[in-house]
Amino acid sequence: MTSATALQQQFIALDAFLHTHQALWQPRPFTHHPQLPWEHQHPELGRWLRARSLEQAEVTHNQPYQLHAPAPFPELAVQAQALSKLPDLPHHAGKTLPARFSVDVPGRKWQQIEAFASCLSFSQTPQHWLDWCAGKGHLGRLLAHDGGALTCLEHDPHLVEDGARLSKKLGIQAQHIQQDVLADDASQQLHATHSPVALHACGDLHIRLLQLASQAGCRQLAVSPCCYNRTIATTYQPLSIQAARAQLQLNRDDLALPLSETVTASARTRRQRDQSMAWRLGFDLLQRQLRGVDQYLPTPSLAPAWLHRSFAEYCHHLAALKQLPAPGQQNWPQLEQQGWQRLAEVRNLELLRGLFRRPLEAWLLLDRALYLQEQGYRVRLGQFCPSQLTPRNLLILAERD
Repeated sequence: MTSATALQQQFIALDAFLHTHQALWQPRPFTHHPQLPWEHQHPELGRWLRARSLEQAEVTHNQPYQLHAPAPFPELAVQAQALSKLPDLPHHAGKTLPARFSVDVPGRKWQQIEAFASCLSFSQTPQHWLDWCAGKGHLGRLLAHDGGALTCLEHDPHLVEDGARLSKKLGIQAQHIQQDVLADDASQQLHATHSPVALHACGDLHIRLLQLASQAGCRQLAVSPCCYNRTIATTYQPLSIQAARAQLQLNRDDLALPLSETVTASARTRRQRDQSMAWRLGFDLLQRQLRGVDQYLPTPSLAPAWLHRSFAEYCHHLAALKQLPAPGQQNWPQLEQQGWQRLAEVRNLELLRGLFRRPLEAWLLLDRALYLQEQGYRVRLGQFCPSQLTPRNLLILAERD
């Protein structure tokens, strides 16, 4: 088990690092034009990043620590890696399940489920699994395949129905319950005999589990958080006493930074994403001209069908949506090319922010771990699978005597 002192020390060091350098990672290149505030202090780094191509940015997106960029990039990379380092959790060999258990589950998702389950080692064997935000209950069925009791909580009635059908077909004794876990009556679904698990529960959903499981006296729980920005609060609400004392103050946009790493998108999805962003950046130049205001204007992501139309039609539609003056005659090819150029610059400038993705995620995980320690749990924190399988590969294991 990780001692409270060790977790506190790591949290304090991360808090100081993130607070000291927040001017480097809080501004979003997508919304700034023509320069980011930090480029005045580090002009050589800014020029070097802006000179790189979109293809070069794509190659280093998932490994910004390996980029040989001008100062202070290398020093920050070393610090970020050292401060956010978390161990690989030990795996135990589980029983190989029949292939029918993974039917209806995408391959990568099933691998994540298997990796998560293989790290769940507790001093006492769980008797009743509670799959939180269960979807169809694939994780819960894997854990309860050897006869343990299983309850699956899910908000979507169609997923509840499909999950119950699958459990019956596979001979798993499971209760599939339709439940909004954020509702007041969600506490009635948790009991001290339950061992809750949550794989990639978003924002407020996993925070709610930590709070209710602690109150219910659950002996064990295992949570892999995701989408920290999926929260009703506009500013971050610390969970632990240590985080309440932290220097770092976060808003909802800051909480999205750990989610900016992608490893699973298909080539088609990436091309579509790039075109959408390049066109939005081209439109951003246009809207500044139309409004006579040199500031970013938030715009919605249009349906993919709009990317099959002309760039001019795309801009006319967005201008109408935002109630801007009609664009009139423009050099559309040039404006679109400027959008693509800005996308290359944005992606490369984001590599500096990328150095802080893992430190911020570790800061958030440690806040949750410290909170659970304050509730009387012994806590382990680490990686349950390689980041190539999912960037959200961190797991909190907590157990009470």
